[in-house]
Amino acid sequence: MRSFSPSDLSRQATGQWHLSGQVADHEPVRQFPVFGGVFTIGRKPGSTLCLPLACVSGNHAEFEVREGRLIIRDLGSTNGTFINGGRLNGEREVVDGDLVQFASLVFRVGKSSHQSEGQTIQEATADRALAMMQFDRLINDGNVFPYFQPIIRLDNLARIGFEVLGRSRLFGLQLPSEMFYAASQLDLEAELSEAFRMRGVEVGKRLDPSHNLFLNTHPKELGHPNLYKSLHAIRQAETSRPITLEIHEAAATDLPMMRELSVVLKDLSIQLAFDDFGVGRARLVELAEVRPDYLKFDMKLTKNIESATAKHQQVVALFARMVNDLGIETLAEGVETESCHQVLVQMGFKLGQGYHYGRPKAISKILGEEDTDSAGKTPTE
Repeated sequence: MRSFSPSDLSRQATGQWHLSGQVADHEPVRQFPVFGGVFTIGRKPGSTLCLPLACVSGNHAEFEVREGRLIIRDLGSTNGTFINGGRLNGEREVVDGDLVQFASLVFRVGKSSHQSEGQTIQEATADRALAMMQFDRLINDGNVFPYFQPIIRLDNLARIGFEVLGRSRLFGLQLPSEMFYAASQLDLEAELSEAFRMRGVEVGKRLDPSHNLFLNTHPKELGHPNLYKSLHAIRQAETSRPITLEIHEAAATDLPMMRELSVVLKDLSIQLAFDDFGVGRARLVELAEVRPDYLKFDMKLTKNIESATAKHQQVVALFARMVNDLGIETLAEGVETESCHQVLVQMGFKLGQGYHYGRPKAISKILGEEDTDSAGKTPTE
């Protein structure tokens, strides 16, 4: 029997049945046609669909098309074959839309009468059912990893810290919006947000200890004891590093919760930032009542500020002056050009974040930049 690599399979003329999935984290999601006869899946090169991962058995499973019906059987694999989350014993029929998992790799069964050559599935990120199957891998198998975006002091371009942003390479869960959508279906947004923070602090240990880590929260965490426990764990892991907790500025309207949170943060020497200022319901009176250390102006206010109307610029500058007068550090998000930077400096903003200063990057690339800085090649640090 002829065997095919995943790239070969996606180019073959197809029949009615196919599998949709991602064979490797760095590859796109594709459709793999299931031919008539016996279609084998395994780690061995002779398999019809070769999945060269250690968790996949040499002869893992096989499909057979019988009178138009698709039958799957497990071949005694070590890590199992699963149909819609349940482990397969023996054989059974699968139908259009079923989710089939070989060890840790998940595919969706599809049935169609036509497939274009070399088709990739860009719309597959909308396949929420498959994303749900991947969510367990995201949380429990260490597939969350942090990106770090620099935060810069505007007057001298010195880097004061990084915002920690969550990423994943799993199909359908690459972006935070996709991850949190899947989490919302299981009511696990708080757990995902905590995983982002803890992983960010764990990886961020390799950064300069003077750099402040800005850690995000989800609204469902606020006021919950688990948030306070996680903050204690973070401070125990990083006893002296500057840490800042970001919350959406709309939460400032819940003054009892904010007072309680402020006490906890003060106890742990963790600073507070209100995020996305200008798009929520927070008012300056709440800023005075529960004063954050940082106020991050939403990019809708500050991005391309150099091209905004005079009235828009006046309003943003007025807000910046008032916040500065309260002793709160003003931070402009969405800074992408030098001209934008210069206007924000003139308005009195103290800090900036955006592509002009650096895109979110993995820790390895950040450390490479710091090595360059230490050699004196980047004078802005």
